Amino acid sequence: MKLTPHEVYDLLVSEDKILELQGQIKFYLGDVSIIVKQKDVVGNIMQEWLQGWLDHKGIAYALSDNSQMPPDFYLDPDNRTTGLLEVKAFNRSASPGFDIADFRMYVDEIVSKPYMLDVDYLIFGYDMSDSGVVTIQDVWIQKVWEITRRMKDWPINLQIKDKVVHKIRPAVWYSTSRVDYNVFKTLEDFISALDHTVYQNPDTKDRSGTWLVRFLDAYENHYGVRLDIPRWHDVSDDYVCSKHIEYSRVATGVVQKKEKNR
Repeated sequence: MKLTPHEVYDLLVSEDKILELQGQIKFYLGDVSIIVKQKDVVGNIMQEWLQGWLDHKGIAYALSDNSQMPPDFYLDPDNRTTGLLEVKAFNRSASPGFDIADFRMYVDEIVSKPYMLDVDYLIFGYDMSDSGVVTIQDVWIQKVWEITRRMKDWPINLQIKDKVVHKIRPAVWYSTSRVDYNVFKTLEDFISALDHTVYQNPDTKDRSGTWLVRFLDAYENHYGVRLDIPRWHDVSDDYVCSKHIEYSRVATGVVQKKEKNR
């Protein structure tokens, strides 16, 4: 049977009640069998577990042949422009540590395949006890702009090594208590941030003059809709958390100076 990503989510949470289940990861070699107690192993296994679950439920899917880019599963094997599902998992007691995609590959991909923006991210927040018991604490189904944010010096949260841009990194989308930057509110603002990052990144700046137009043309050809993308400088302040602004004012002495001038 064919299900949409949201129907898969509902089946996992409402019918199979994944938030109430417990599991363990076991490994054996020869006569020796162990229960795995390393938390970082769980994230790598959840995609394989979900594939087994899809098989068990008789849910149709095809696997992606590109492990570097979303999605992991095509839930409509006959039409690989819809039903796109990417699986992510992270230790719920820490911040999300997974990668969303390689930046350069992603900005090229959505120009040639704009429907990749419609990927649904099925995200598991897990816990593992000292005895190796695995439980799922939270499950989300989100679009890419709902799990990404800006950073201080870049419009997109990025992994940067030796001044070279590598991966797009996630936000803490499920909390507002300890974050400096808000997640994107709309697809249009997310595209605006990508466009400005293409310009700002030395490795992609040479294509920045045409990247947005090529993306808009491809999106319109596929969906029949011409997106209206704001300039990044017009919306960038919307994604700085008010708590971060207040902290920055205090840290730089702005608040104290104002009080002295009264």
